[in-house]
Amino acid sequence: MNWRVAGINFDHFHMGDLLRMAHEHPDVEIVGICDEKPERMEEAIGNFSLSEDRVFTEVESCLERTQPDLVILCPAAARHAEWVEKVAPAGVHILMEKPFASCLFDADRMINAVEATGKQLAINWPLRWCRSHAKTYEVIRSGAIGDVVEVHFYDGNRGPLWHGADKIEKEPTEEEKDQSWFYQRSEGGGSLQDYLGYGTTLGTWFNGGTKPVEVMAMWDLESNGLEVDEHSITVARYEIGLSKFETRWGTFSDPWTRQPQPKCGFVIRGSAGTISSYDYDDFITVQTPGWPEGERVEAPELFAPRSNPVEYFIDCLESGRPVEGPLSVETSRIGQQIVDTAFQSAEQGRALPLVGE
Repeated sequence: MNWRVAGINFDHFHMGDLLRMAHEHPDVEIVGICDEKPERMEEAIGNFSLSEDRVFTEVESCLERTQPDLVILCPAAARHAEWVEKVAPAGVHILMEKPFASCLFDADRMINAVEATGKQLAINWPLRWCRSHAKTYEVIRSGAIGDVVEVHFYDGNRGPLWHGADKIEKEPTEEEKDQSWFYQRSEGGGSLQDYLGYGTTLGTWFNGGTKPVEVMAMWDLESNGLEVDEHSITVARYEIGLSKFETRWGTFSDPWTRQPQPKCGFVIRGSAGTISSYDYDDFITVQTPGWPEGERVEAPELFAPRSNPVEYFIDCLESGRPVEGPLSVETSRIGQQIVDTAFQSAEQGRALPLVGE
């Protein structure tokens, strides 16, 4: 089958990365792109040699004239539900770039809008495609470290405006920062909203879908002079064990070029061992009673159809399988529950029971 794919809303620069994955897929045709600001599509037009008749500024025209099978959406976090509800009635599968939503209520709106059409919704978390984290999940599932009892997550980058599609480095101006939705509270900006879902969603994947019973979070809104945080720390209490999720804009370096200190990634403690799994590494370190000094375990390169979200989603659709793991609405919804509780906890300055239960 030749899959007709459209990319709609370029609020998030990850659209360029996802369109490249679609462009390189042998069974995908990019039939259209759409954004209300034409200048935001110029790079994609050039990169993927898109003709004028495939470029739109109105979503209705794009959907009607291109008839896509799958739509990639990259709106601002606070607009995710709005855009899913605009696009879903066209009867298309939807791949939404992270985060799931800016709140659990909106996440449920998205789930309901797509369920009504009989199509699938997938939420892409780019860290899912790090070979180190894929290997970590495999080792956990093998039982090598026993039951997961702690997930420690520290992640972020120098800031969302310091790079664009394909991780091309940029030097943002103060004007760009003032105008960017990433720094607007009403649009779902801030490091907690941007990055906490990575840790809570992949963490939920690692611990087999277990939910915490209580969450407490703090963020730094005093020292940066902004209306959103650039640093947050969340502690989640489970029936057994505590887990910690820390988000940071303003790391010393970007982890995909040179790991900062602390390193970005995960450390997992199980009942019978530990795993350290850092972003973009080609190995993980596993500590067990048989290897108390820690064993370096190779994390193999990911291959089709499990090396990126576009090919994975299409493979699921072609084989009639539901999306699983972090991209599934079930796992992502638990991650969103923790994010919502953390946000409310940071606002109120106290520990809270998990919302949505």
